[in-house]
Amino acid sequence: MTFFNKNFPTESTILITGSEGLVGTAIAEQLKMQNYNNLILCPRSRCDLRNFEAVKTLFAEAKPEVVFHTAAAVYGIGGNAINKGSVFLDNILINTHVIEACRLVRTKKIIAMGTIAAYPEPTIIPISEEHIWDGPPHVSESSYGHAKRAMLAQLLAYQENYGLDFAYVLSTNLYGPNDKFDVRFGHVIPSLVRKFYEAKINQTNVFIWGDGSAARDFLFSKDMALALISIMNHFTGPINVASGAKTTIKTIASLLADHFDMHDQIRWETDKPQGRHFYPLDLSKLTSLGFSPKYTIEEGLLETINWFNEKYQQNLIRC
Repeated sequence: MTFFNKNFPTESTILITGSEGLVGTAIAEQLKMQNYNNLILCPRSRCDLRNFEAVKTLFAEAKPEVVFHTAAAVYGIGGNAINKGSVFLDNILINTHVIEACRLVRTKKIIAMGTIAAYPEPTIIPISEEHIWDGPPHVSESSYGHAKRAMLAQLLAYQENYGLDFAYVLSTNLYGPNDKFDVRFGHVIPSLVRKFYEAKINQTNVFIWGDGSAARDFLFSKDMALALISIMNHFTGPINVASGAKTTIKTIASLLADHFDMHDQIRWETDKPQGRHFYPLDLSKLTSLGFSPKYTIEEGLLETINWFNEKYQQNLIRC
């Protein structure tokens, strides 16, 4: 089945799940900047996406033409490892309900946030979208990865049977304002931002898992939002979205240490896990859309720190 992608008009009704989160807030802001003003924001407090009756009611009232599905139950590598059962169940329920609701109200397109955690250990690099089925996800985040794979399987089935147009975004490691700055269960950058910030206040050391050699591809949330809008208008199917840059955890720690003047307070916990090995993604589909990141890691990190500082002082940080 062929889908002819074209720009959705600015008056389109667009629903955003997870609208108070890292990606949801960024996409809402960017849509408004591009004059998409008919937005329906769906934070967790508005609808429990695990409850199908609630989801059906929301979609029946909203009748969205486009859905950005950014909601997920995710806790970072530490939290995902110890909450495998609930992570799997919650994400299966959330994704299944949202996609089925799209079918029921004849949504024109859903742009769903997947994750590179769904990929197996690669045998060919850079890893491209079709390799997602080549083996099981990495054990460190296997339940989360399997649940996200199931979402792609459902989207493919619904495309074939019901003509539901979709994009499935295999997202790299994201960071930015409105993230969960959770030291125990957060992702790498928001966790480190909070660790350095509070260590500076309390004049203590900063303890970081691993030895700093682990590397990741980090993408600022505002860059992801730009990519998502381009994908909404011009792409169908699975697509890798990343910066294309390899950055070590030691580099992130060093940038934070520069900002907080805390190089002597870093302590590496080499007995703790470092997560999966770095592997580059094939970004040919993404670059064919004309996308390239606008933010360097230094620029994105500074904006994230400044946002965190303001919200922390107001006691408004999400954990």
